[in-house]
Amino acid sequence: MKLPTAFVTKYTKLLGDEAPAFLASFDQPVTHGFRLNPLKSNMTAVTFSLNDPVIYTKCGYYGSVSGNTIEHNAGYVYSQEPSAMAVAALAAPQAGMKVLDLCAAPGGKSTQIGALLNDTGLLVSNEINHSRAKILSSNIERMGIQNVIVTNNAPDELAKLWPHYFDMILVDAPCSGEGMFRKDPEAITYWHKDYPAECARRQKQILTSAMQMLAPHGQLIYSTCTFAPEEDEQNIAWLLANYPHLHVVPLQPVAGMVSGKPQWANGDERLAGTIRFFPHLSRGEGHFIAKLQNDDDEVIVPRSKPWHAPRLNPTQQKLWQAFQKQTLNVKLPASRLTVWQDQLLLLPAIMPNINGAHIMRLGLKLGTFRKKRFEPDYALSHALPATAFKVVIALNDDQYQQYCHGNILTLSQTGKQQWCVVTYQDKPFSLGKLVGNTLKNFYPKGLRH
Repeated sequence: MKLPTAFVTKYTKLLGDEAPAFLASFDQPVTHGFRLNPLKSNMTAVTFSLNDPVIYTKCGYYGSVSGNTIEHNAGYVYSQEPSAMAVAALAAPQAGMKVLDLCAAPGGKSTQIGALLNDTGLLVSNEINHSRAKILSSNIERMGIQNVIVTNNAPDELAKLWPHYFDMILVDAPCSGEGMFRKDPEAITYWHKDYPAECARRQKQILTSAMQMLAPHGQLIYSTCTFAPEEDEQNIAWLLANYPHLHVVPLQPVAGMVSGKPQWANGDERLAGTIRFFPHLSRGEGHFIAKLQNDDDEVIVPRSKPWHAPRLNPTQQKLWQAFQKQTLNVKLPASRLTVWQDQLLLLPAIMPNINGAHIMRLGLKLGTFRKKRFEPDYALSHALPATAFKVVIALNDDQYQQYCHGNILTLSQTGKQQWCVVTYQDKPFSLGKLVGNTLKNFYPKGLRH
């Protein structure tokens, strides 16, 4: 791999005797990984090898997975670079927390945090770029996460909306991408010697907004996929200097990780409590992770106008109750139901004021009220287990291929007109409508292949 001359010179000086092995690692194969989804009760019932686990996260494995498999389509697996898996694992959010993933697309860390929260508390996943926010929302849906709000806002806009609100904030900052050169060689084309410093200035702006949203005694997780000291240790040194009520929560290196390097910043020994991944030392790409604790006491937060969730009208309530009784074996909490532009949503158990936020996804979309009927949404098939449905249609190999093409199936079994969940290899992946011996296809058109 042809690396920029200024990059080679910089890291030859910084790494000294380690530099030849570091630079040689860019010509080695990319390390691939994937995570299983613990929200699925039978998550290990997959067709690929689980013999090579990533030891610092419970559900991570080395290896590649295809996007055309049932495991991917049904939300059982998320392809993720192994070093990136360490961020949420080291963040270790606890059940019931209010968590903000401020720069969340495409969703690897958000879906991992959502699984760790196990549908408790609140996860807000934000992405400033609209097209990337759509991808984020799609991945959240595929992995069946319910207690989430996906927003498409600039960090400073959210800071005005949610002052000192979140128990944990993840800033996986947009960076110079040096740690991804091997995985994404195109990143080399826009790198120049001043680029890390430019990124560091933008990162400080994002961190400033994040600090305005961090609750007393909350935790800030900062990560990048770059080796640049300007964006890593030096940004943490800047945080400690400007926010004296922060302290570094020391992270313990395992599996080839190394401690952060105080000498690459201002010499503050607390920076050794951060974590670095170098590709010549660990099985993964470049990454930096820091965990900070806010020791500040209670702060006075200005009162904001609360958001009142619109309730179902009598007709909508009747349609939903009829669907729920006929289709589901579970009863969803009525107190968390709301209607949003004819869509029926199940809100997270904790709901912030969302006035002023650009919402891409609000909780779990249950379906849409059409004229005199309720049509359930595809997201239900991923968020609820097959046992939650009264009728389960299990497809064989040929039927699965046809259904993914969008075909209507003729079955050997018959039934009354009823919504059902459709499974393959015991994995729910879509909804369907059984009419006699015909299974009408409701697999989303954008996913058909």
